Amino acid sequence: MTHSLLQLRSWLFFLCLFFVFQANATHFRAGEITARRISDTSPTYEIKLTAYFDVSQRGKPAADAANNILFYFGSATSTSARVSQSVARNSVRDIGLNTTVNEYITTYTFPGTGNYQISVTMDNRNENTLNLNKGINTDQLNFYVHTTILVNSSLGRNQTPTLLNPPIDLAAVGQRYVHNPNAYDADGDSLSYKIYVPQEEGRPGFGINIPYEDPNLIGAPGQTEAGATPATFSIDPISGDLVWDAPASPGQYNVAFLIEEWRDGFMIGRIVRDMQIIVEDARNDRPVINPLDDICVEAGTRISQPVTATDKNGDRLTLTSTGGVYDPTLVKPANATFTVPQQGTLGQVAGTFTWQTGCDHVRLEPYSVLFKVEDAAASGNAALFRKLVDMTTLNIRVFGPKPTNLTAVATTDPAGIAYRLNWNTYQCQIPGARIAIYRSEGCKEIPEDVCISGIPAGSGYERIGQVAINQTTYLDNQTGLKAGVSYSYRIVVEFPRPGANINEPGYLVGGGESIASEMACLEVPTIMPVITHVTVDQTSQTAGEITVRWTRPMSRAGVPAQYKLMRATGQTGTNFTTIATISTNLDPAVADTLFVDKLLNTTDNAYRYQLEYSTTQAGSLAIVDVTEPASSVRLEQGAAIPTSIRLNWSALVPWNNNGTVHRIYREDKDNPGTFNRIDDITTQGGQPFTYIDDGIDKFPADGTINVTISKETSYCYKVETLGSYNDRQIKPDTLLNFSQIICLTASDTTRPCPPVLVIDPLDCAELNKTPEIFCNQNSFTNNLSWTYPQECDQNLNAYRVYYARYEGDTPALVGTVTAPPIPLSTSFAHNGLTSFAGCYYVTAVNSFGVESAPSNIVCKDNCPMYVLPNVFTPNGDNKNDIFKPFDCPAFVQSVECKIFNRWGTQVYETKDVNINWDGKTNAGKELAAGQYYYEVSVTFESATRNPKPTIIKGWVQIVK
Repeated sequence: MTHSLLQLRSWLFFLCLFFVFQANATHFRAGEITARRISDTSPTYEIKLTAYFDVSQRGKPAADAANNILFYFGSATSTSARVSQSVARNSVRDIGLNTTVNEYITTYTFPGTGNYQISVTMDNRNENTLNLNKGINTDQLNFYVHTTILVNSSLGRNQTPTLLNPPIDLAAVGQRYVHNPNAYDADGDSLSYKIYVPQEEGRPGFGINIPYEDPNLIGAPGQTEAGATPATFSIDPISGDLVWDAPASPGQYNVAFLIEEWRDGFMIGRIVRDMQIIVEDARNDRPVINPLDDICVEAGTRISQPVTATDKNGDRLTLTSTGGVYDPTLVKPANATFTVPQQGTLGQVAGTFTWQTGCDHVRLEPYSVLFKVEDAAASGNAALFRKLVDMTTLNIRVFGPKPTNLTAVATTDPAGIAYRLNWNTYQCQIPGARIAIYRSEGCKEIPEDVCISGIPAGSGYERIGQVAINQTTYLDNQTGLKAGVSYSYRIVVEFPRPGANINEPGYLVGGGESIASEMACLEVPTIMPVITHVTVDQTSQTAGEITVRWTRPMSRAGVPAQYKLMRATGQTGTNFTTIATISTNLDPAVADTLFVDKLLNTTDNAYRYQLEYSTTQAGSLAIVDVTEPASSVRLEQGAAIPTSIRLNWSALVPWNNNGTVHRIYREDKDNPGTFNRIDDITTQGGQPFTYIDDGIDKFPADGTINVTISKETSYCYKVETLGSYNDRQIKPDTLLNFSQIICLTASDTTRPCPPVLVIDPLDCAELNKTPEIFCNQNSFTNNLSWTYPQECDQNLNAYRVYYARYEGDTPALVGTVTAPPIPLSTSFAHNGLTSFAGCYYVTAVNSFGVESAPSNIVCKDNCPMYVLPNVFTPNGDNKNDIFKPFDCPAFVQSVECKIFNRWGTQVYETKDVNINWDGKTNAGKELAAGQYYYEVSVTFESATRNPKPTIIKGWVQIVK
């Protein structure tokens, strides 16, 4: 054998040994991939793999040899082969605990918009990982992680979250272990967390799940650090705290979790962190760091937060902190600092977190700052002592400061009623920020809390407009402003996302809001009269009396004017006739805003009143206003109950009687004509209001008079409503009005009880999966069912069903359910409808032919079914050439569609219900392939007569 042949064999032998060593080296512990877009004009991203290597024993040569990594890029929704790219190591550094962190950084330009996956595979994982592959030959498993991103120009220079806390801490048997990745999203997007199964590469660029067990299930059943059973392993979906409370068996474990990135309700990215947890029988107790409450501040506030940690073993403690707030590349200065005057103190350590917040720090999502304490042997054999840690997170919300000095004054305007708002120049002049204006009828307070930004939902304020951040005034001259109504205003500043391009669509999403300004209450003079009282003074079929009061309009005293009071029979009556004409000089000293209406049948009827107001103009009287009508309070018997009396009452008035206290009176049998107040109730929900008298007097202030309700005894009642206009200029503030008096017994069957009605609901989410279900259907059915109270008189002959096409319309009889069979059916199918929309109530009819009061009103609406595609191909092949809704749009009344290009310029609009866009402008010019944005205003057929349109926004790709 020649010398050269021997050399060749030797070289091959050592080469084989090298590859065998490489293939079986145990070195990879943890890692994740992050990405950030670095170009405004192309979908070019900087991609980084952060890899954690085990450099103990034979893992170090393998870690040192990991000079290059193979990255894979491809569609997240396709199984097509992926593009690979070899990337050299950028840096390596030792971070302790026999671990180095290697970074591999590259750039990649994606072919277009869409969801893409970036993945990396490394050989090999550590051996003897107990919860992977049943702990067998885990060093033969490779390490695979991936990250998914949405590439779309509308997201601007988006970047994935950065994970600032390395996963290298040790866990101890029987002690709570916690890891938090300290994920920071520089764009202000919201993050959520989920447990994930560790993976290995199946084929190049694609991962498959490794046989995996929850680490909490390895070995004997454990218990928590506090002694509860069983032990737990979970991740907090909001904070990202990965908690194992507590490991039972020492050894090596691998776990993984997802970090999901969300913007405006849409997921735009996912990162997988695969990490290793090493559990030891530590001769040590973990230190404890005191938890910290979340902080809310206005921008400009200086935060100074003490942080302390203790160790019951008296060990040396090191207290550190990580977070985006320290990094000027992630958060604009001023940046936070964390100082610990005496690191390494025994048993206890303290530090101070300091941050001077500013305007650039305002955002919707909180800033998370991680604090970690680590112990070390104070004395003795440190070789037998393993360091343990504890950590906690401080969440800081930075809101925009409150706008100041908001005022509102009435002003003249050609449009009619108008109010001018002014405020101080806002202190945070952030480009792209804007000021939103809100208005409410009445002077409404909102909660005062530094952790409540903007206008809370349900506060009664409606957004009416917006101006640029540098503006200090706004004119409210919108249609619908009413004379004689007080208005209050507040303003809120809305901020762009941190680092957002203000030319991007949706740049304000994630930016957050300021604290709402103080209220500017504009108490508009009550120029016109309003009715304030319709109270029953006398109950009689022939001599009943009702007192009507109203406010005096604001006008110059001495000017001849006239009130004309009109009356209609019934709470909803429209047959108004004039019952009094009162001339007035509007003199406050004259009692001309009151009228006592006499000789009425208040026993059987309610009455409704309206006031016509006229003033002298050009020498003669002219009508200038007609008030809203107001009815008397009508008290009626409710359900017949053997041992109680149920009362129902209602009043159709322009002021508010709901959510207020109403007073219940019962006649004192020992003093006929004297009524004893037996209870006060706070009304809730709609009318009629209701009360059940069980005989107990629950209002002792005027004497306690209890009775035993008997079927043989008649009881007389009246109620007093307490209402308000919520306008401080209308006096009195509280409007008191009595009902008529009614007398009845517990067995009184004068009127049956109203049934309780329900309607079959539509599962819109399920129906939207098959929108074609209504394509060829032109007749619809609503199925009604009801129950009749068991405690009521069951002697019924029929049920009557009433229907109105729109809310607020007077329902008409559409069906009667009669006997036989006995018992009566309690369901009804309303057939032959053109849609599901409409409102119903049901009444019960007893054997005397007396009909009950209406049941509760139930309304049903159609499902808004209008689904649009996100791609079409207008290339003339008669396949997918038109942008239109899927299947057939159901229950659509009208459509307004606008199409915009990526720069926000409108290129097309139509009112065609089916849109039918052919990829051209309205002028017929063919548009280029690419992404376009649509805003479609769809008005669906509804139970509401004038329904608000549904706004659908999205994007569509033209592919040619």
